[in-house]
Amino acid sequence: MRIPTALAIALLVVLAGCSGPLSSSGGTSGATATTGDAGTTAAQSTAANAQTTSEASTTGAEGAETTATGASTGTETTGSEMTGTESAATDAAGTGTGTATGGAAGDLADPSSDRLGWENGLWYNESIAVNDTDGLNATERGAVVNRTMARLEVVRQLEFNRTVPVSVISRSAYQQQAGSGDVPPAFRTFDNTKFEAMFMVGENRDSLAVQDQNRESSVLGYYAPSNDSIVVVSESETPRLSASTLAHELTHALQDQQFDLTDDPADTREAYNARNGLIEGEANLVQRRYQERFNDTWETPTQGEGGGGNGSASQLHYGIYFLEFFPYSDGPGFVATLYNQGGWEAVNAAHGNLPASTEQVIYPELYEQDAPTNVSLDDRSSNDWRRVTPSAPQAGQARPGYAELGQSALSSMFAYTLFDARSGTTYNQSAVVRPGQVVNRGEGGQGANSSDPLNYDLPATQGWDGDKMYVYRSGNETGYVWKIAWDSPEEAQDFVTAYEELLSHWGGTQVSENGSTSTWEIEEASPFTDAFRVQVQGNTVTITNAPTTEGLNGVRSN
Repeated sequence: MRIPTALAIALLVVLAGCSGPLSSSGGTSGATATTGDAGTTAAQSTAANAQTTSEASTTGAEGAETTATGASTGTETTGSEMTGTESAATDAAGTGTGTATGGAAGDLADPSSDRLGWENGLWYNESIAVNDTDGLNATERGAVVNRTMARLEVVRQLEFNRTVPVSVISRSAYQQQAGSGDVPPAFRTFDNTKFEAMFMVGENRDSLAVQDQNRESSVLGYYAPSNDSIVVVSESETPRLSASTLAHELTHALQDQQFDLTDDPADTREAYNARNGLIEGEANLVQRRYQERFNDTWETPTQGEGGGGNGSASQLHYGIYFLEFFPYSDGPGFVATLYNQGGWEAVNAAHGNLPASTEQVIYPELYEQDAPTNVSLDDRSSNDWRRVTPSAPQAGQARPGYAELGQSALSSMFAYTLFDARSGTTYNQSAVVRPGQVVNRGEGGQGANSSDPLNYDLPATQGWDGDKMYVYRSGNETGYVWKIAWDSPEEAQDFVTAYEELLSHWGGTQVSENGSTSTWEIEEASPFTDAFRVQVQGNTVTITNAPTTEGLNGVRSN
């Protein structure tokens, strides 16, 4: 999935890439699956039908959903469509079913059987006649999609097995169909508490609604594995197809056809972001290579496309954006490392051996080398407090009764203090981290690094080795226990030092200290008013949260 540019910090950093991670559930798509631990809310169960309805209601040349099977008229509209020489069009690490040789000597005849670089009557280097000034008609869109598929085969060295339906809808149409919808009450409570624990969404707001708002204002397109289709969201009055968004989402379709994205083992936020470090990281990397190799001159630039049109940047919650942008910032580097070590074959193999943690995506050298600790956490709550074990938001799904957030979430929790004033939850102007720690600079220190704009390797989160969170409820009140393992006692203490600064940022005051245990209270004026107990034991840190200090022992006896 893709989103337009957005602000990453108060400096107005430009971020071009995807939005929320890809999901395999039967819903809006991978891209919009940004809610809950594994991003599988009821919103996803309705989008597959809603996208067809919305598409049918759009007007103009892009108004009706079409299957991309149209053929080219065989004439060029705007000169060369390629950059560089494309004679052999093979990749050194090619693992496809053949070699793309169409047009090498001016021969554009259809092959006797399917080939890499040829799809539905079009070679990757064949000219097409399209006019995008008022949107593409069905035949033009079919030609564009087919040739894009052929070109992606050349770049990725994998064969599409079937054609992918592509539709285009307006931003307003997408906003009408997006949303979490009705989810089980326990699921909503669980998700609210989890985002409260990350100091992103206070008790007076609904975490699913905030995530919905991010998604509705930023998504540029998504692929839905449930029905093998792509929807592109357009900012223009006459919906237009975006070349870069199309290439990105077709990469997801190719992944699904070759590796089955519906076989999704991600059931926590940590597993979800780790998995998408591969899925979205590969799509971003392939998209960049596609853009470097081919020049899609058929596309007419539109105002607002990729620039956060419709005021989307002002509506973003930057903490959630930072959390969900992780696979698109660090994922391409992870996939590039795999490719450099073993070509596309190594990337193919990773689909059968997903990253075990976001730590492995942040530090690719740890992949297959440093598995996270399965943190043990016993239940010490009193009879007044009950565990919240959410049922899955959709029938047939399974989910654990706990949360695992991971290093990407911890880093996002600290990074959010840089720009919480911009996300509707202003409390103060302090920050626990510096801008230079969370933004990777571009050449000469100017702007952000376009390929890896955000840094999730923060001093406070280095050495993460696993975590587990239990959510509790007593009447209308909630609490939680969050146990985090670290590689060493020193790294555990580094985290505690930064975490106590985080508590102070949100209006916290230490009220007692007993050896390695400290107790904090956050004032009522804060969106996160509560009591906290922070306990260090060797290389583990256990955080207990309750509405009052008196309630801490009810959530977890000390």
